[in-house]
Amino acid sequence: LVSFNRKIDLVFSSSCTVYGQPDSLPVTESAPIKKAESPYGNTKQIAEEILEETTAVTPDLNVIALRYFNPVGAHETALIGELPNGVPANLVPFITQSAIGKRGPITVYGNDYDTVDGSAVRDYIHVVDLAKAHVAAVKRMEEKKAESNYEVFNIGTGKGSSVLEIISAFENTTGEKLDYKIGPRRSGDVEKVYGDVQKSNDVLGWKADLGIDEMMRSAWEWEKYIKANPFE
Repeated sequence: LVSFNRKIDLVFSSSCTVYGQPDSLPVTESAPIKKAESPYGNTKQIAEEILEETTAVTPDLNVIALRYFNPVGAHETALIGELPNGVPANLVPFITQSAIGKRGPITVYGNDYDTVDGSAVRDYIHVVDLAKAHVAAVKRMEEKKAESNYEVFNIGTGKGSSVLEIISAFENTTGEKLDYKIGPRRSGDVEKVYGDVQKSNDVLGWKADLGIDEMMRSAWEWEKYIKANPFE
């Protein structure tokens, strides 16, 4: 939340979950907002509705909603990363905690989706690239380049990776062998989603630079740092 010349500028952390299960891929910012597949996605839909309606009647409020896809990874120093409370609900933290011996086998929820290998597909984005997207959004508002006082941007790589592809990438990048099993589909999971990020590239002036290997490598270095320097 930033104030420039008494106006309020807000960068909102939204999510690709607002799209539900998209009708077509890659999903663009103009895609219809469908019924959320999870309570989390519903909170993001509601928050976006409130912000869009508020900006329509509040000229001094400017909002850029960044629709994150799946943020993963850690800072290259391994000093800043993701430390979930309790059992991780997301894939990559569970992978790293399983690899380090903190968790048991990884469960792949479903292998019968209409995807390259049957497992669910997501657009994974490195947290460092995500942070840079925030900087670009603040700069856009500071320089008064926004075309309206409510804008939305997809923040992803524009490429989808399956759960099994992520597991393979982690093993290949780190040299660690993972123990995983196939389980039933999980309620609330979307089959596949990845974003069209052309608007972010052209209008916001931002583009993801880091790939899956950097995501897996940095996440693993962070996990090893936590083990050597426990916070709990």
